[in-house]
Amino acid sequence: MALRRKSAGESEALLPGGKLGRDLRALRKTRGLTLTELAVKVGRSVGFLSQVERGLSELGIDDLRALAAALEAPMSWFLVREDAPEEERGHVVRAAGRRRIGSAETGLTEELLSPDLGGGFEVLRSVFAPGAERRQVITRDTEETGYLVAGELELWIGGRHFHLKAGDSFRTEREPTRWRNPGKAPCEVIWVISPPVY
Repeated sequence: MALRRKSAGESEALLPGGKLGRDLRALRKTRGLTLTELAVKVGRSVGFLSQVERGLSELGIDDLRALAAALEAPMSWFLVREDAPEEERGHVVRAAGRRRIGSAETGLTEELLSPDLGGGFEVLRSVFAPGAERRQVITRDTEETGYLVAGELELWIGGRHFHLKAGDSFRTEREPTRWRNPGKAPCEVIWVISPPVY
């Protein structure tokens, strides 16, 4: 999505179109929120949010900030590079156009390799910083598989401990999971998750 500069006296707005609406709907559902619950969180009507999800209403910057906060996602997640050719949108993701989440401070950065969140699965590139660890076990209603491109990763899946190295792969299905990068180098994982969670 690109920001559109309106005429003097008007604020900037996002032109959502179908793609932003589909991604908002998918993200809302993965967060387990109804339209009504999200509307309460952002102080907007259910009707307005429904129109945004269907690509029928314009979404302002303040609304986008409120939605990003309510859905625990950075604003950049909802923005599509304006320079991406129209014929590639929804099909091709160039390296420079990937949507990113996370930060160096958290020890985990991720990039969406899938064109959007509208399909039955998503593909992520996850980079775990040396020593980064998720101590809290998480159980998601998903099936996930990953392939270690570089580095090493310790995984705890359903109480079992696995030490993985580059070239190894794994799968989890609705099981309690946590991770740690025990190495001195970043660990890179290509991760496939169904249904999408971001």
